[in-house]
Amino acid sequence: MTSYKAQVEQDEDGRWSVWIEELPGCAAWGYSETEALKALEDAAEAYLEDMLDAGEEIPYEYAVVVEKPVTST
Repeated sequence: MTSYKAQVEQDEDGRWSVWIEELPGCAAWGYSETEALKALEDAAEAYLEDMLDAGEEIPYEYAVVVEKPVTST
């Protein structure tokens, strides 16, 4: 499994903003950190699929290879 590091920030209004710096424009938000990260996972999947469809190379140099699934709380 290949993963990218997510940047996470809680906004003043209580919502959570998340993004992947290595994938410009790949960002999401949610009312909880978990909701925001799930939305980012979906956004990153679509982002990478669009890159492949456009014939672009996936930026693996910024990816982290994960041997086992990781969970966060």
